[in-house]
Amino acid sequence: MSRIFFSLALCFLFFSCGNSDAGGAGDTTYTNDPVYKKGLVLVGRNKCLTCHAINETITGPAYSVIGKKYAQANDSTVSVLANKIITGGTGVWGSAIMIPHPGISKEDAEAMVRYILLLGKNSK
Repeated sequence: MSRIFFSLALCFLFFSCGNSDAGGAGDTTYTNDPVYKKGLVLVGRNKCLTCHAINETITGPAYSVIGKKYAQANDSTVSVLANKIITGGTGVWGSAIMIPHPGISKEDAEAMVRYILLLGKNSK
């Protein structure tokens, strides 16, 4: 029950903070996209925002920066990035360590990657 409440509260927080960060650079083009919606929920549920933000570097890089770096991503790239979410790693974005998330399914990790890629397309 508390997980459901937390997820709903997190979604409410994202949408109540205005459009400037929800879709990347104030554009709401993707906010009704099912890929966007699923990824947003999964990112919130898996506490990714502890280390990442949409347009700011925290411990990990901003999602908009990741999305821009992999703007030409294909299914193979999505799979590689999804595996990075699951297994963790270091070195691509400096010395910060991406902790592994072995409890995330490959399908969910790929949905999260597709969401991040949308944020890169939608940022300036």
